[in-house]
Amino acid sequence: MIKILLSAVVISLCLDARENPFFPTNGEVDLPFTTNANQSVAKLQRVSVSVPKHARIIKKVTVEYKNLDGSLEERSIELNNAIDWHLPVFISQSYLDESTNGKEPKKKIQESKKDAFLEVLQMQHSTFSIQNKTMKIQTKDKLLRYFLIAQPHRIVMDFKRDSTMQSYEKIIKDSVFDKIRIGNHKGYYRVVVELDGYYRFTLKKLSDGCLISLQ
Repeated sequence: MIKILLSAVVISLCLDARENPFFPTNGEVDLPFTTNANQSVAKLQRVSVSVPKHARIIKKVTVEYKNLDGSLEERSIELNNAIDWHLPVFISQSYLDESTNGKEPKKKIQESKKDAFLEVLQMQHSTFSIQNKTMKIQTKDKLLRYFLIAQPHRIVMDFKRDSTMQSYEKIIKDSVFDKIRIGNHKGYYRVVVELDGYYRFTLKKLSDGCLISLQ
């Protein structure tokens, strides 16, 4: 009799079991998990750190930062400078151009054209323009595929066209888009956009080309 009761209990538990216990059912609260999805945060402008009244010499500054993959790292700079404890120590994301004697912040070319795209390259079948961290490629050619390659970070795009164009390279100064390289292949030509660092990117197809946005 006891064996029969135990068997009935086991069968009932099996019938109530979930197919995959690692996924939550309706009504359950899922646990948080680490993700590398972009999270909007305010841009660093200027923050200050106050030091106690007995401080006289600053020896080191350490900055901890989060990478694209969510991992944490830190960088330190060794110093040996006298400080006045009455004044705060500032941390800023801006920098000064030495050529202007420290009077004006250095600006990149895309920052001077915030309301309009600046054309940086014009080819026979395509035109490339930039605005801040956005690049617009105007062309009637079909985009076959696109992908990202690291070291250096570069966006690769293949456009459909039988062409006899020669390989070409364009260096863009003072821009997050460092370089544009174009090479001809059988049935398509390849556009490689090299970046000045590591970014997430989105590509939006337009009626007259595509739009690349960096984050």
